[in-house]
Amino acid sequence: MEQKLNLADPASIKAAASTVAYDMMKTYTGNQTGQMPGLLPEPYFWWEAGAMFGSMIDYYYYTGDDTYNDVVSQALLSQIGPNADYMPPAQSNDEGNDDQGFWGMAAMSAAEQNFPNPPSDQPQWLALAQAVFNSQAMRWDTTTCKGGLRWQIFTFNSGYTYKNSISNGVFFNLAARLAQYTGNQTYADWAVKTWDWVNSVNFMDSEYEIFDGAGDATNCTQTNKIRWTYNAGVYLLGAATMYSYTNQSSMWAERVEGLLNATDFFFSPNQTNVMYETACEPYGTCDTDQLSFKAYLSRWMAASTQVAPFIYDAVISKLQASATAAAQQCSGGPTGTTCGQKWTDGTAWDGTSGVGQQMSALEVIQSNLIKNSTPPVTAATGGTSKGNPAAGSSGTVVLNGAVVTQITLAEKISAGFITAFACIMVGGGVIWIVA
Repeated sequence: MEQKLNLADPASIKAAASTVAYDMMKTYTGNQTGQMPGLLPEPYFWWEAGAMFGSMIDYYYYTGDDTYNDVVSQALLSQIGPNADYMPPAQSNDEGNDDQGFWGMAAMSAAEQNFPNPPSDQPQWLALAQAVFNSQAMRWDTTTCKGGLRWQIFTFNSGYTYKNSISNGVFFNLAARLAQYTGNQTYADWAVKTWDWVNSVNFMDSEYEIFDGAGDATNCTQTNKIRWTYNAGVYLLGAATMYSYTNQSSMWAERVEGLLNATDFFFSPNQTNVMYETACEPYGTCDTDQLSFKAYLSRWMAASTQVAPFIYDAVISKLQASATAAAQQCSGGPTGTTCGQKWTDGTAWDGTSGVGQQMSALEVIQSNLIKNSTPPVTAATGGTSKGNPAAGSSGTVVLNGAVVTQITLAEKISAGFITAFACIMVGGGVIWIVA
């Protein structure tokens, strides 16, 4: 059995999304007695839980089904950490800038989509997104590669010496969306600064192809040229948002078009407009994280059409073909609705299952409702989420039960951002960063 889907009928799209969401949320145990809210069971890492709850915010936005809203809110608020910046002490051993950023982007989506606000005594969605942004702005590192964010936050984590496109792309994405929501130019300035840096180190080429990253031992001169769907998507939405923020700037329009054209790399040459994870899917080598990446390209392609409507026709043709193929692949398991990874396999379930496969199918299916969905709100157009421009600027984290100074501000921030310098102290070591 396969997932029944009629893309001409919104009710059919919503029904298919409901089934896929239900099968995905069955994996989540954080709302059960004795379990930790916000966490997925092994083998899933913390970041993917944040990404999943972002998909469930999208699910409510597209379908109006509030079945999971309380669970989603509980999860998002349970992982904010003592400084309300998505730096929970339990994740310090492996939390990277990209990981923190996925939770921050979920909060940003909640603000943009007027997801029900938390109780007044809890941090609000916009403030949480601002906290993530501010904490990352303080980590902008010019000690190597003339700038950029490192992949990892702490020196003791593997990957600290690597600067990658996804960490900087999440920061760019969040900066652009905060600029759009708040109208604050400082966010936009950071978005431009990040875009320029990514291009300066050749993580993005002249054809808008985005590569994984590079080590700082060689000053980011030896680029790992592997390409992933989520990198393409995170920059596409950021650029599309900047196009809107700059009143349809021709420069940003060109960038949006270039980024969208570059996504052709991720659509099968054998099945027109069907998305696939080029680097690993044909070989059956995608890991747990990578199995979810198509969800984010689907999500961000759809969202981009709302702030850059001129790309709608090109995007929807890809989302329609991919959604049809994904629904056909949701044909496995005991119920005959479990989703596999390989949408190019048609109705023959590929035998794989998991949160990544479900999330990818959910996002690409529900994204076909984008045209009839309310555009993202801003503070000036009906947004109700409360912000805090200084959120996330306390500069402390808790490790092993002790408060550790991570960043000491050289001067207080204006509109919530670091404009001078910061000192990061980890395990007694000091690294000076000019921001």
